[in-house]
Amino acid sequence: MSTSDVYDAHTGAQACELQLRDFGGVRAFSGEIATVSCREDNVVLRARLAQGGDGKVLVVDGGGSLRCALLGENVARLACEHGWRGLVVNGCVRDVDALAALPLGIKALGACPRPSGKTGAGEADAAVSFGGATFAPGASLWSDADGIVVVSDTCEGV
Repeated sequence: MSTSDVYDAHTGAQACELQLRDFGGVRAFSGEIATVSCREDNVVLRARLAQGGDGKVLVVDGGGSLRCALLGENVARLACEHGWRGLVVNGCVRDVDALAALPLGIKALGACPRPSGKTGAGEADAAVSFGGATFAPGASLWSDADGIVVVSDTCEGV
């Protein structure tokens, strides 16, 4: 089902207004949301991906920073190995050519060659908001060429 169809079918659905770019080898993906909030530090992100995804989509709020990449080839491979369906990053990625070859949906603001810090700052499994949408753990996310749609338990189907 396309994001347009999902949005039209659910009263209260939210569309993310950020113009995120596709970086992964999978262009359309959907799944239950899990979250991480980490600005310029990917330790919590890496730890969450290692816990296993079971077909979920990890939404990463990096505060919109363009100063460094939160995700590169090694962390994305970890996501693939642990069953994640996709990643949505409010921040940057790196290793762009390698990410495009992976069987994983990845959307992010842009790319930056600088790696993130490694202090462990951040939080997992709390609702995050960016681009006019709130991404709560357990809600559903659809992503395709038209953008990202979030459907929570409180949305009604049409």
